[in-house]
Amino acid sequence: MGKVKTPKRAGASTLGPYERKAAKPAANSNIFRFDKDFGQHILKNPGISDAIVEKAYLKPTDVVLEVGPGTGNITVRALEKAKKVIAVELDPRMGAEVTKRVQGTPLAKKLEVILGDVIKMPELPPCDALISNTPYQISSPLIFKMLAMPNPPRVAVLMFQREFAKRLVAKPGDALYSRLSVNVNFWATCKHIMKVGKQNFKPPPKVESDVVRIEPLIGSARPNIAFEEFDGLLRIAFNRKNKTLRASFGPKEVLAMCERNYKVHCSLNKIPIDESIVENVAFDDNVDTMDVEIDVEGDDDAGNDNSEEQWRGLDNDDDDEDMPAFFKELGDEGKEAKTPSKHPKTKVALIVRAKVEKVLTTTDLADRRARMCDQNDFLKLLIAFHEEGIHFS
Repeated sequence: MGKVKTPKRAGASTLGPYERKAAKPAANSNIFRFDKDFGQHILKNPGISDAIVEKAYLKPTDVVLEVGPGTGNITVRALEKAKKVIAVELDPRMGAEVTKRVQGTPLAKKLEVILGDVIKMPELPPCDALISNTPYQISSPLIFKMLAMPNPPRVAVLMFQREFAKRLVAKPGDALYSRLSVNVNFWATCKHIMKVGKQNFKPPPKVESDVVRIEPLIGSARPNIAFEEFDGLLRIAFNRKNKTLRASFGPKEVLAMCERNYKVHCSLNKIPIDESIVENVAFDDNVDTMDVEIDVEGDDDAGNDNSEEQWRGLDNDDDDEDMPAFFKELGDEGKEAKTPSKHPKTKVALIVRAKVEKVLTTTDLADRRARMCDQNDFLKLLIAFHEEGIHFS
């Protein structure tokens, strides 16, 4: 009588002694490793690739610029709808991969691959639309480079880190409202398209992503102001966005920059300036009168009506009643003999200081904070500075 066949234990091999076990596919079966330093997180969800191209509303005559094509998942879809796609890729391996993907097909004639860093290019190639699964480390430079183009693309559909995308659509008073928010909404209209989870990428990033659609203003709708001028003003204002604009324009470095630009303006317009030293003028180089601000803990906007008086101790007779006469005499002597400035002031420096104060006062923006101002406020401020001969480019 033969032996009863018993089932093998779990996990035991059912192969015969001469049968080869099939090799398991490697976890990362890519031809090459993705370089996270280049922001190489390939979008693997075809539905999202289709949506990005669809939201660009491409025409058969459009030239599309794609930054970071990767393996070409978005590129192929754009090639099917546009006249031409210019793909700018930093990694030569990826450039070869996207070229090989369309090689031998009619789409190959419509593809141009440029190897290099898009941020270091003198200017972006002329295009009708810009699409990109943007490497996160170049998000802000790419936006500013596009907005600074003399003829920007009709539309840009870009994928960014979620927090960055929220900054693009932030409004005055929002926690993420920034220089980026003002610039984008001044030179373009920005709309949130959709959220993209990190599981849609290979390898998955550590953060979630969002897709936004940006339509730069063109033609007569585009503001007739140099981008560098407006952005230069915003750099100063948002360097300390939770401080008042008077505090932002008070530091010595900012006033020195305004003075240099004012001298250039006077030189170009043949306006005489007096650079002689002003004698017997005492300034405290450590605390500028325009830079004095008392912040109340818990409420940055409350309790500052008399902050300047509180700082200097003016009109505070209650403290003087208990002060000995000896200290009162020392205090009076100190007020009469101010410490002379270590850096002599010129007449032109005093003029610029007065002009800055005049602009902030006449525009009623001196006590406003940058995070609470909109594009019109900054435009009004820039025009007032220009009328005084102060520029920021």
